[in-house]
Amino acid sequence: MADPSPASFGTQANALLRKNLTYQRKHIWTNVRLILVPLFLCLILLAIQHVLDALMKGVSDMTGDCKSNADLSGGICPIPNPPMLPAMSQIPQHELRSVKTDFLPYKDLPDKSSISANIFATSFAVNSSDLLPTLANNSLGSPIAADKDNYADPGLAPGLPIYNIQPLCIANSTWPLSLEKIQTEVKCVQGLCLWRNNSADVNNELFKGSYRGNPAGITNEIAAAYDLMSTDKKNFNVTIWYNSTYKEEFSTGPVKLVRVPRSINLISNAYLKFLKGPGLRILFEFVKEVPKHATRLNTDIASLLGPLFFTWVVLLLFPVILTSLVYEKQERLRIMMKMHGLGDGPYWLISYAYFLTISVLYVASLVIFGSVIGLKYFRLNSYTIQSVFYFIYLNLQIAIGFLVSSIFSKVKTVTVVAYILVYGTGLLGSFLFQTMLENQSFPEEWIVALELYPGFSLYRGLYEFSQYASRGNGMKWQDLSDSGMGEVLCIMSIEWFLALIIAFYIDQVFSSGKHPFFFLNPFKKSSSIPSKPTVQRMDSKKVSIDMGKIDVSQEREKVQQLRNEGSAGHAILCDNLKKVYPGRDGNPPKMAVRGLYLDVPSGECFGMLGPNGAGKTSFISMMTGLLKPSSGTALVQGLDICKEMNKVYTSMGVCPQHDLLWETLTGREHLLFYGRLKNIKGSALTQAVEESLKSVSLFDGGVGDKPAGNYSGGMKRRLSVAISLIGNPKVVYLDEPSTGLDPASRKNLWDVIQCAKQNTAIILTTHSMEEAEFLCDRLGIFVDGALQCIGNSKELKSRYGGSYVFTMTTSSEHEEDVERLVSTVSPNAKKVYHLAGTQKFELPKQEVRIAEVFRAVEKAKSNFTVFAWGLSDTTLEDVFIKVAKSAQAFISLS
Repeated sequence: MADPSPASFGTQANALLRKNLTYQRKHIWTNVRLILVPLFLCLILLAIQHVLDALMKGVSDMTGDCKSNADLSGGICPIPNPPMLPAMSQIPQHELRSVKTDFLPYKDLPDKSSISANIFATSFAVNSSDLLPTLANNSLGSPIAADKDNYADPGLAPGLPIYNIQPLCIANSTWPLSLEKIQTEVKCVQGLCLWRNNSADVNNELFKGSYRGNPAGITNEIAAAYDLMSTDKKNFNVTIWYNSTYKEEFSTGPVKLVRVPRSINLISNAYLKFLKGPGLRILFEFVKEVPKHATRLNTDIASLLGPLFFTWVVLLLFPVILTSLVYEKQERLRIMMKMHGLGDGPYWLISYAYFLTISVLYVASLVIFGSVIGLKYFRLNSYTIQSVFYFIYLNLQIAIGFLVSSIFSKVKTVTVVAYILVYGTGLLGSFLFQTMLENQSFPEEWIVALELYPGFSLYRGLYEFSQYASRGNGMKWQDLSDSGMGEVLCIMSIEWFLALIIAFYIDQVFSSGKHPFFFLNPFKKSSSIPSKPTVQRMDSKKVSIDMGKIDVSQEREKVQQLRNEGSAGHAILCDNLKKVYPGRDGNPPKMAVRGLYLDVPSGECFGMLGPNGAGKTSFISMMTGLLKPSSGTALVQGLDICKEMNKVYTSMGVCPQHDLLWETLTGREHLLFYGRLKNIKGSALTQAVEESLKSVSLFDGGVGDKPAGNYSGGMKRRLSVAISLIGNPKVVYLDEPSTGLDPASRKNLWDVIQCAKQNTAIILTTHSMEEAEFLCDRLGIFVDGALQCIGNSKELKSRYGGSYVFTMTTSSEHEEDVERLVSTVSPNAKKVYHLAGTQKFELPKQEVRIAEVFRAVEKAKSNFTVFAWGLSDTTLEDVFIKVAKSAQAFISLS
């Protein structure tokens, strides 16, 4: 026996958890394949790592053969004594040097190629015995950009000339130069110092000469420029302009050095000359890197490719979560569980914990396996930081999944969108977001703005892991402030909280049908005392219709009396229930249910008959919470469906028109789950499930232990009825329960429903008149959204079928004889059918005696041949057709 009290929060949560675990066990191989994805990727990375290690083994072995300073590139060889190199200026390429042009207004620029805005010596002299000091007395420059370090200067490569900047060059001014093992030559290049009266002119000239800024496509590049600002004999205040395009050369590689030390030295010497005269100067002899140990090239493939691949790995959980949520929405399994008593709280708690558990196991297997096979990406970075980062992001991903699932209703659509987001996020992160991260000139505010997208937050965190792992020390807690990880953790934590709140709010408003501002009155108690009905004006036409339907009028008066008395004893009480669908595409609004008044006490089965489109499904949908009434209301066990639907669900059972089942769960597992929701526990639950399976013929042969996806249509229908009746609910809605059943199964199902209605109010919709007569205590014929009549089968037949139906089949030439025969028996007989010798007549019962009909037929047989004849009472089907046609005819006339 079921506990009469509703299932508690813990009981509902336990039921859903057991169902989910059972469902998960059915999909164990899907989970195995899901977990194998990151493991397979780790193995691929490990294989690539071994290949790279083998390829780099020969290069790495060179560290044992390195001679001192043999490798000046800053690569793998140790450099205990870095070379002393002359400091050079960065000068433009020959074809880019500043000359007179139409777009610059200054007339003091040279007609031929020169270098402007430098301070330099007037001659070039080299003392080979003391080379660097003599070179320091000259202004040397190179058009080749500096490298990322000073172990070797690309401008000193053999075969490349070095330029000595002088005010005036003599023809063929070149000098040989021998520096260490580098043999090259020094060429003279004319330099020009130009004076501008204010910094705005300097800035304008530099901008118009910029390689990127010149709109005419003509480059007029300046080597360097100075703004002395407030410099005087007591203050040295200077701003130096230099061409920053030489810093990175438009690449995303390591940042290169900038040749500015010589420019600083030149302006400093100029200031000293200004103060002390031309005899005093600062000698800038050389630049030199610090010594370095032997290093290996970074071949940690996981650190190099980790941000892209591990972004894909973690994001692969998103389509799994999203499709699962949308599948429940598409198949209406969520609302089915809700209609059988599952509250929003247990659903959110168990579903969230369910997805979080799967996600944590998934990522934990990735980290553990990656560490076991030796990937530095996982082994070097602090495991606690990794745990916190992944945990926060997984929670954010689940919250976003709940939020996004409210937008979609089709699994196929959301699957495509989810995988586009997965792979698109990885690619955009790798080719766009990472470029912005490595570009030091990109504003930090824009980086933070991009990280508001959760996928980029994930990518940023994984990128920081890869950077610290590639350095060989890994990320520790003290590194959070120096990296972007602390910022990412804060952003994801805030977004997790906000996404969860918004997702829950949308679910409550759109799925649970609550008012958009329901949170403003959390402590307001809804009253179960029904309010008095409002008096509504009705036009004369509608009043005359209702007066013609005495049974419908009496039903309305009874409902209004019960509402006025405040009676809450009846199981179902519909008070002026209406549903209007808004007009679309120029069509007028559709009135699906027109002011329905209905009282169904406990122990009664009320049958609702009606043609397709009459409004029966809309009525059932309102009573089960799928649709909100446009006006009016209904009370179920004294609870208002407009305000207390969640309480109504705890005492309700539903067999929908279409079977809502999990394909992989068995019939027994379905009944166990819904039985727990009805607060049935222990041995009582086992007994209730056994009896339910036996009652619907799903027990024998182990049918109840087979997946519902393997059931036939009739077996699924029987299971749906068993689900609606388990736990002895107070109110049950059966929407065409016997559809698709064979005669024997239908009769057995009728017996089950007949037995269940003893303490239950049942509303049943059907197109089978036989089913309606067998099961229903009262019937209502529903046409065009309104009840046309109410009563039991005998009352309806008596009221709408006060005639016998006489049928006779003869040859065509004797049809008039049949008509004369009928007129003698019943003068007011009415012909209702005529086809190929077969005629059907309605004979008023008050005019006919059955014995006279038999005598008249026997007498007629002696005059002409009678092939067949019959006399029958009015059937329920005849009543249904008559009422439906009359109502539709009246509607078309009005």
